[in-house]
Amino acid sequence: MPVVGTMLWRVPLLASVSLAGILGAIMILGLEKFALYFPERRLEATPQSVGLVYEDVWFAAADGVKLHGWLVPAPGARFTIVWFHGNAGNISHRVSNIGYLHRLLRTNVFIFDYRGYGQSQGGRFSLSEEATYRDAEGAVAYLRSRRDLADTRFVYFGRSLGAAVAVELTRHDPPAGLILETTFSTLKDVARVHYPFVPLFFLQTKYETVRKLPEIRVPILILHGDQDEVVPLEQAERLFAAANEPKTLHVIHGAHHNDTYTVGGTEYFDVWARFLQSLDRLPNDL
Repeated sequence: MPVVGTMLWRVPLLASVSLAGILGAIMILGLEKFALYFPERRLEATPQSVGLVYEDVWFAAADGVKLHGWLVPAPGARFTIVWFHGNAGNISHRVSNIGYLHRLLRTNVFIFDYRGYGQSQGGRFSLSEEATYRDAEGAVAYLRSRRDLADTRFVYFGRSLGAAVAVELTRHDPPAGLILETTFSTLKDVARVHYPFVPLFFLQTKYETVRKLPEIRVPILILHGDQDEVVPLEQAERLFAAANEPKTLHVIHGAHHNDTYTVGGTEYFDVWARFLQSLDRLPNDL
């Protein structure tokens, strides 16, 4: 089964003023979420599809919405990867990647769906920037309540829009480390790339990651493809410049927005492994 990658925008790149005007009208009417969030309900696969033992978990977002996720345990794991996925599809479209992370890094992997995605409650109209933050808060609160994970260190992994969610959560509930992949500096910055004719002063959704990074004091790994057609590499470089040390920027040569781990291959996972090893050398309270 093909893996559906994360897409920041599913609509085609705008080439005409008229189409840009239509999008602008949509945003003015307060329907910008329909140009940003693309949830899918049907689960196409489970971790069992790639031979993994997993646990179906249900938990409450910070505002009470019932959410669904998977925990893929690794016996003796030192780390639990907490995965915040992008704006399209659902957790089932990340099964192949989950398999690689679990097998090659020997970590627990936890991934969940935001409200309105997969089996999580909520509809399309319930989606918003604040809603994704409340969902992330609930996910980590649930994980911290589990005694079987108490001896592991949490590492937040956000891809595309999910990286903006992970950064916001880190401000209030810092992990041992933070991994940001194929993400944008701000939503407005990436919108300008694709919709140059649309006035963006009325954009209500912000996801201002670059503004928040200077507040963060945990080790950061930034991964980005130099052929990313959705989020230009320069936005990752801007994030890297804003981040505090210790920090690493790894550019995956030839990778686009949705194929970083397949194009990156062994080197991609080696970068992950070195980052986790560096966290092992830090005190547990960092």
